[in-house]
Amino acid sequence: MFNKIFKSERNRLSPISSERNEGGTLTRTECNALRGLAIIGIFLHNYCHWLRPVVKENEYQYFQHNVDGLYQVLQGQWDELFFFHILSFFGHYGVPVFLFLSAYGLTMKYEQRPNTAPAGSQQTPSNLPLFGFIKYHWLKLFRMMIVGFVAFTMVDAITAGQHHYKMMDIIAQMGLFNNLLPHPDDIIWPGPYWFFGLMIQLYIVYRLLLYRRHWAWNVALIVVCFAIQLACEPESEALNRWRYNFIGGMLPFGAGLLYARYARPWSTATNLVAFILSMFAILLMSFSYATWHLVPLAVCIASVTFVKLLGQLETGTGYRNISIMNVLSWVGSISAALFVCHPITRKIFIPISKEGDYWAGLLLYIIASLCLAWLFKELMKKIPGPKLK
Repeated sequence: MFNKIFKSERNRLSPISSERNEGGTLTRTECNALRGLAIIGIFLHNYCHWLRPVVKENEYQYFQHNVDGLYQVLQGQWDELFFFHILSFFGHYGVPVFLFLSAYGLTMKYEQRPNTAPAGSQQTPSNLPLFGFIKYHWLKLFRMMIVGFVAFTMVDAITAGQHHYKMMDIIAQMGLFNNLLPHPDDIIWPGPYWFFGLMIQLYIVYRLLLYRRHWAWNVALIVVCFAIQLACEPESEALNRWRYNFIGGMLPFGAGLLYARYARPWSTATNLVAFILSMFAILLMSFSYATWHLVPLAVCIASVTFVKLLGQLETGTGYRNISIMNVLSWVGSISAALFVCHPITRKIFIPISKEGDYWAGLLLYIIASLCLAWLFKELMKKIPGPKLK
């Protein structure tokens, strides 16, 4: 029964690439599994990092005391909070995976020739209209965001510790440009919704600078964005603001575009070596400010190779029922709804963990988030989707 549910959810998605893997491209199942990995990291991170004893992440700035805290956790005895420490410090790297997949999807959808486009994919204009493209993707993001934002503000208003919104903060959230305002940490609430502003920026960058252009444009933009961040002080507000915007997300986004254009199939052995090396790189590069900027790329490599290995393993063993791949793919199918609704369930259940019942609060949060995400997905399907003209 569960296998039928997983398969039905997967098959209702618009395919990014055909289920038969040609070249080094990702299949629908692999893309959904990557989304599943990414959203699991994000929604668990956004719960764990709110707990006071837990090591905090270096997401927008690089704090040496956070790295020192992680080192102490890894060196010390593992206790009941070890899982929370790891997810708090590393879970936010699900965002680069989403950026990688977004660029991959854009490239596969808009840059393939009609006769090589994914089976069942929507036909798109050969010459993308600039304002039509931006409007289409803005409406797609707004359609997701508004459902969660309305529900969250109501829950936030009737629970303890409610946020005090200012008029400009609300207008900026509605317009998906709140990333551009000063001190984004204080005005973007719920916090994860900064992602919508980041994505509309990257859509604009893609259409203006990267769409069907030579790979050198992509590489040059990655290098410029990398240099801007590296020139900032590790704990500076300047770095914080750059990383809230497309400057901070250009590396994984650009990598997704290059992967879609030039990827070639790897053997199982190559995937395994790349996965192991990238996992070590994620850990080791987190301990230096210069290499910390490259961690998102290592995360994308680790995620893609993990999914490739998982698919090859399950194909080789013939174990295709309630498998890890199917579970990840199903979670990926509700990832958009889970992203917009998990701040609601976090606000409700996190007091349980803050009072000391860490695992009870987390388990209730997971169960409620998955169920609410399924309901939100059904609700969002009732909202008419935009069309690209």
